[in-house]
Amino acid sequence: MKKLFVSVAATALIGMASSAMAEECGTVTVAEMNWASAGAISQIDKIILENGYGCTVELVSGDTMPTFTSMNEKGEPDMAPELWINAVREPLDKAVAEGSLIIGGEILNEGGVEGFWVPTYIAEEHDIYTVKDALAHPELFPGAEDESKGAFFTCPAGWNCRITTGNLFRAFGFDEGGFELVDPGSAAGLDGALAKANERKEGWLGYYWAPTAILGKYDMTLLDFEVPHDKEEWDTCTVIEDCPEPKPNSWVKSEVFTVVTDDFANKAGPAMEYIKGRTWDNRTAGKVLAWMTDNQAANEDGAYYFLENFEDVWTQWVSPEVAEKVKAAL
Repeated sequence: MKKLFVSVAATALIGMASSAMAEECGTVTVAEMNWASAGAISQIDKIILENGYGCTVELVSGDTMPTFTSMNEKGEPDMAPELWINAVREPLDKAVAEGSLIIGGEILNEGGVEGFWVPTYIAEEHDIYTVKDALAHPELFPGAEDESKGAFFTCPAGWNCRITTGNLFRAFGFDEGGFELVDPGSAAGLDGALAKANERKEGWLGYYWAPTAILGKYDMTLLDFEVPHDKEEWDTCTVIEDCPEPKPNSWVKSEVFTVVTDDFANKAGPAMEYIKGRTWDNRTAGKVLAWMTDNQAANEDGAYYFLENFEDVWTQWVSPEVAEKVKAAL
């Protein structure tokens, strides 16, 4: 009877603690961005925040510019787990200085890689290793509506890289060098074009980034821009839509952080320490993304795959007590 009482009392205390934590953390809205690595981490956050910290997580669809703008102007959603902050540096710095937005952990600790890529077999066969090399051979890159021109694949509408890529397309002279800017229509369209070219051993030229499953699956070469990064030009023209006279410029390492609202930081309690501390490298992220692609898995499936197979990584993000709660939930 005594043992039963102790067990019931312990259970009650755990329940009270979980209830208190849930009350403290409350409901959290998390942006589930529409690319794989960000989608997976949002689902990982949902599982850990709910089971480890007692939060109630609501996932909302997101994209870089719309999500940041909404967080900055309306204070919602509460969190963007994977925000590529180079694209929003100035307004983000202002929001952080004002205290309305808080930068959490560097979710991709090696940063993100952005740029123009060609299949490695094209690079090696035709010595295409720089932007100028590619510019000289539009005939190697089919896919434009005008078959007399080379195809240059840009980003789908809504992605900030669409603005950057469009400006650099003009800055390097692709518009006058026999190339046509091709809109893939969607993330799936961009991936499909790249995959189709590789499967057929055809040329492909366009914007992409890492870590991604598709760059793990296909051997692609990042082209050298042969110009340094000009921050002033970048901030005042390269990332500005329809900048009248863009100049050649290059990406820097993309800093990829979690960003949360001030309201979330104030109510999150211990969960905020998790948000500040969790991080993974491109190799780990790439493995998860490759598994998702090979198994046609959803973001939630990828999250469970990661939590079940990379325990040595995520248990470093949380306390032993939280880790046990998450393991029990799995």
